[in-house]
Amino acid sequence: MKKKLIICGAGKTAELAHYYFTNDSQYEVVAFTVDSIYLDSDTFCGLPLYQFEDIETRFPVKDVYFFAAIANSQMNKVRENKIKEAKRKGYSLASYISSKATLFGNVKLGEHCFILENNTIQPFVEIGDNNILWSGNHIGHHSKIGHNNFITSHVVVSGNTVIGNNCFIGVNSTLRDKIEIANESLIGAGSFITRSTEIKDVYKSRFTEKSNINSDQIKGM
Repeated sequence: MKKKLIICGAGKTAELAHYYFTNDSQYEVVAFTVDSIYLDSDTFCGLPLYQFEDIETRFPVKDVYFFAAIANSQMNKVRENKIKEAKRKGYSLASYISSKATLFGNVKLGEHCFILENNTIQPFVEIGDNNILWSGNHIGHHSKIGHNNFITSHVVVSGNTVIGNNCFIGVNSTLRDKIEIANESLIGAGSFITRSTEIKDVYKSRFTEKSNINSDQIKGM
C-alpha cells in the first residue's frame, strides 16, 4: 500500500513533483496545500487544494507525509521555512529519489530531498536535508552537500568538494575538486569554479560573444 502525501505548492514545481511521486515512488498524492493568501482555487491537478494554516485538520499528521514543492526562492529559505512549519505541525517529510538516478549504497542522504533522473552520486558522498538535485548531475566521490541547496542540471561537482547550506548552483556549472562552496553562494549558469567561495558570494559567467557575421556567410556549413 502506498503512503499518502500532501504536496505544498500549486505551480509548475508542484505539478512536476506530483508527476514524479505519482509515477515513480511509493507515495500517493492525496492533496495540495498553499498559504491562504495564495489560495485561489479548490483544486489543483484534479486533487483538493487546502490552505496550509490548518492543513492538519484535514489530514491527521500520523497518516500523511509532507513535501514542499518550492524551488529556490530566497536562496531556498522559503522551502526551508515551510518544512520547518510542517515539522512543527508534526508531519513526517517525504523524499523523491528517481529510479533512474544512480546512488551507491554507502551514500548518506538526509530527509526531504528531490533527486531527479540521471544523477550520478558516487561512493562516500554525504547529502544533507532539503536538497534539490535536478536532472543529469555528477556528484563526485567523498563530496559533502549541506542543507537547503538547489543544484540545477548537468552540474559537475568534482570529488572531495564541500557545498555548504542554502546555495544555488546554476546549469552546466563545474566545481573543481577539493574546494568549499560557502553558505548562500550563488553560482550562475555555465560557471567554472576553481577556488573556494566566501559566504553569499555571487559568480556569473560571461555571455557567449555574438559574431558580427550572419550564418549564411560561413562557408562549409
